[in-house]
Amino acid sequence: MNDVVAALESLRTEAPSSLLPTVLADVGLADRYCMVSGPTGPLYVAWSDRGVTACVPAEIVGDDAGFAAHHPRSAVRVSAPPSQIARPLDKALATGRLGALPVDLEALGEFQRAVLEKCAEIPPGEIRPYGWIAREIGNPGAVRAVGTALGRNPIPILIPCHRVVRTDGHIGRYAWGTPMKKRLLETEGLDPTSIETEAGRGVRYVGSDTTGIFCFPSCRHAKRVTPQHRIEFRSEDDAVASGYRACKVCRPAA
Repeated sequence: MNDVVAALESLRTEAPSSLLPTVLADVGLADRYCMVSGPTGPLYVAWSDRGVTACVPAEIVGDDAGFAAHHPRSAVRVSAPPSQIARPLDKALATGRLGALPVDLEALGEFQRAVLEKCAEIPPGEIRPYGWIAREIGNPGAVRAVGTALGRNPIPILIPCHRVVRTDGHIGRYAWGTPMKKRLLETEGLDPTSIETEAGRGVRYVGSDTTGIFCFPSCRHAKRVTPQHRIEFRSEDDAVASGYRACKVCRPAA
């Protein structure tokens, strides 16, 4: 009997270090992640069985160890996402729209989920102020709270908090630094220098004297207004007092 026990003992081997996180991922207690190409370079993207849980540029976290320290849940690296994540992820990164990509915001509070869901509606190549999100989610006095919620966005780039700017129109801060925010806006065809210049001149809205409609300056309709028909406004009240009505697409006013 002792010989049998000794023989069995001799067969014992250490489990690979990847076994525990793999098992945890299989039962839904950990995420999986991989690296993909993003608009400004490689991205770490993690997902659960409900959808994407994290997105962060590799230049921010450095390597796998840095990503593990950044990500709040255990995660195991794999070579590529499953097809139900891979296809919509590729499309989301290519188009700048979340589209059909599933995201897992279950761990967040109701207010932050509402902020992020509204943020995801901002089209690529356009920007909106924090106050727009606050108003759109029915809480116009929560501008500062909106900024806090966006600063804790676990899925930046895919949920485009880089498209949200200060109330005065200036680009403002970003969790990964203003230079990264400007780079992301540039990849979408926006000119950060022009944004800052307009904000510095106090331009908050742009109207067309042919349609009598005013928009945010980055609205796709505002971009089509020719210089000779472009009217600039410093406030919503100025636009309304001049007989202009708010665009129904970018919704610059209540």
